[in-house]
Amino acid sequence: MKGYTFRKLLNDLHLWLGLGSGIILFLVCLSGTLLTFEDEIKELFLEEIVVQPVEGKKQSIAELKSSLEKEGIVSSVTIRADIHEPYQFSVKTDPKQRRGTTFFVDPYSGEYRQKQKSSLDGFFMSMFRMHRWLLLDSKIGRPIVGVATLIFLFLAISGLYLWFPKKLKWKKIKPGFKIKFSANWKRINHDLHNTLGFYACIFLVIMTLTGLCWSFEWYRDVSSSVLGTKVFGGRGGGPKFESQVIESNKELTAEQVLQITQNEFNYEGDVSLFFLTSDSDIYHITKRKSKAISPVISNKLVLDRDGSVLNKEIFTDKPLNVQIASLIKPIHTGQIFGTFSKIIYFVACLIATSLPITGTLIWWNKLNKKKKKVKK
Repeated sequence: MKGYTFRKLLNDLHLWLGLGSGIILFLVCLSGTLLTFEDEIKELFLEEIVVQPVEGKKQSIAELKSSLEKEGIVSSVTIRADIHEPYQFSVKTDPKQRRGTTFFVDPYSGEYRQKQKSSLDGFFMSMFRMHRWLLLDSKIGRPIVGVATLIFLFLAISGLYLWFPKKLKWKKIKPGFKIKFSANWKRINHDLHNTLGFYACIFLVIMTLTGLCWSFEWYRDVSSSVLGTKVFGGRGGGPKFESQVIESNKELTAEQVLQITQNEFNYEGDVSLFFLTSDSDIYHITKRKSKAISPVISNKLVLDRDGSVLNKEIFTDKPLNVQIASLIKPIHTGQIFGTFSKIIYFVACLIATSLPITGTLIWWNKLNKKKKKVKK
């Protein structure tokens, strides 16, 4: 068709795909926005546990573990760097339980309390199911959200292309950086869609590229091929280690294991120790640096039953592709750089939630304008 340019084609695809997927994208983005600060919001409604250190009164981890064993199988303990924080023990209160229940324990008094259920748990679970499956069965909702996410990826990239004027001159580009609030509401709505979409674009592309890993197996396979390492292959996907100790007269105490960990990772941070489950099991420890730029990055240590180091894994020493593959989830959720990145993601998600609304209004205004012209 004469005069039908690539830009016009892209504009039409951007319009009709946006209108067709608008409701789904609105729900997915809205739920994602609310989930950004889920943990922080829940903590506001939970009773805080403050530990008061008492010199010489600190109980051993073995004693604390023993007192918890009446609640179930104690699988691990996390010790925070802050001495006023309680120990966090993971206890499988039911053999069928995949993940243990968290118990907060005062290491001085020995008192413990199961992690409270927040009144908001049900709400955030609904938001999670909305975000992942639109509150439908996962087999139905997952592919629908996946297709909508693919469309959103196209909308973000095509929107960025359309943001640039036909003639790349600063005079024409400059208005795209700001919202003209002194104009009428139609112009303001257009600027909200155009300008805010531009600023949020890079973050929305990152969210969609990582989010698709949960939607399609073929996408995970492609991502693994591109990165050169398996995506979501961290759990059980690393090298296996076996105990080299034939006979051990004395099992290390948890405190001895923690001391070895401190010697290997000589910095302040939160330590998680997984308890031995059999006579041939070995120690697995992770440690997160308190003042690290990313709160989700941890180093790992594998110790034999006699305390000898079987493996020491420094996250920053890994190849970049392996680092990226192991951080897909925090990159997607905004946890990667803690509160700073969460705020950016929250704003970006909020903008993404508004885009289907402002985009639909732009289309509606143009439609009415055409109708008026036809009448005249």
